[in-house]
Amino acid sequence: MNITTDGALAGLRVLDATQMLAGPLAATRLGDLGADVIKIEGPAGEFNRTHGFEDIRIRGEMSTFLAVNRNKRSFCVDLKSPAGLEAFLELAATADVVLQNFRHGTADRLGIGYDALAAINPGIVYCSISGYGPTGPYRDRPGQDLIIQGYSGSMFSVGRNDDLPLPGALWAADTMTGYQAVIGILAALQHRDRTGRGQHVEVDMLSVVLDTQLQEYVTYLNSGRQPERTAEWSAHSFIPAPYGVYRTSDGWLALAMTELPRLGRVIGDEWLQSLTAYNDGATHKDEVYARIRNAFTDRTTDEWIAACDVQGVWAGPVLDYAGVAADPHVRETGMFVDQPHADGGTIRTARVPIRLSETAPTIRTGAPELGADTRSILEGLGFGADRIDELERAGAVRQATERVAAGSVA
Repeated sequence: MNITTDGALAGLRVLDATQMLAGPLAATRLGDLGADVIKIEGPAGEFNRTHGFEDIRIRGEMSTFLAVNRNKRSFCVDLKSPAGLEAFLELAATADVVLQNFRHGTADRLGIGYDALAAINPGIVYCSISGYGPTGPYRDRPGQDLIIQGYSGSMFSVGRNDDLPLPGALWAADTMTGYQAVIGILAALQHRDRTGRGQHVEVDMLSVVLDTQLQEYVTYLNSGRQPERTAEWSAHSFIPAPYGVYRTSDGWLALAMTELPRLGRVIGDEWLQSLTAYNDGATHKDEVYARIRNAFTDRTTDEWIAACDVQGVWAGPVLDYAGVAADPHVRETGMFVDQPHADGGTIRTARVPIRLSETAPTIRTGAPELGADTRSILEGLGFGADRIDELERAGAVRQATERVAAGSVA
């Protein structure tokens, strides 16, 4: 199957030799923007085909795999096989971009490191994604989102002073690393357009998570001030009260940074109205939190948001997934859309979060079946039927077989 597009990156060929979240998400975004993305998978398929959220499958496929592998073709090849490696290198000679997130040194041992591919394709943009970068004592350690959060210092920026370190629920380290990889790839492609030369792009998760805390680290590195948790729960230790989440009569209310007198007018508290100094929310943080912790339980979340809007207090609801899916803004603006599935049906997913006026991103295909495009990709390289059949008999490549029953693993 050939995936044609008029997207902004139409005409670019991307080889995605990544697994799990950060790398596949980066390749998916390039595909959303129009690139022809070929997912490179071994005979067993990538990790998330069989590992994910418990054993939750949609239309027979792991939900986590379906989520971040749309707009791709699957090329199933055994890179440890000399014939399979040869076929991959012929494909790499036609590529614009290669992404990989193997452990340090693995790509070179397989013969698909940057130097090997640049020797046959000097214009290649080669992106390596890792947990900690190519040097340093941690370079061989596992780079997983929660572990990176622990290394990053972020777990002590939220909660009370006697709380355990608190991780974030979003896969922020993974997803932001994927986005940074896309930025680096696009920059390298722009450089190649000017010079004809490709280059090696390297992105590591720890550097990305430190970058997302620039405000905190510039503050600490230049003043020595760390975020200090307080006795009352807060949403961020550096942000003054009332920054946090509060129970209402029917749910929860989130309050962002605000002038305390404005909040005082919302809840009818004269003492808050007297706190007019810029830093009063920090100086009196524990007292403010203790005073307002249960101040919102007599009215609904919607009623409090309306009252906050009148006084210019930034507020919003705290929703669960069902609430988000039913939210009128989410529904009216079409934030959830249908994504094709290999069996001819569809699954629901979040829309591409980028708008381009002339070359709109598109979801053209869902996540591919393992090896679904192996034959067509090899045919596109000029491989004849006899050679393809020989590679398959030798186990160097694999084509998709008939679909398996829902709930089983292909």
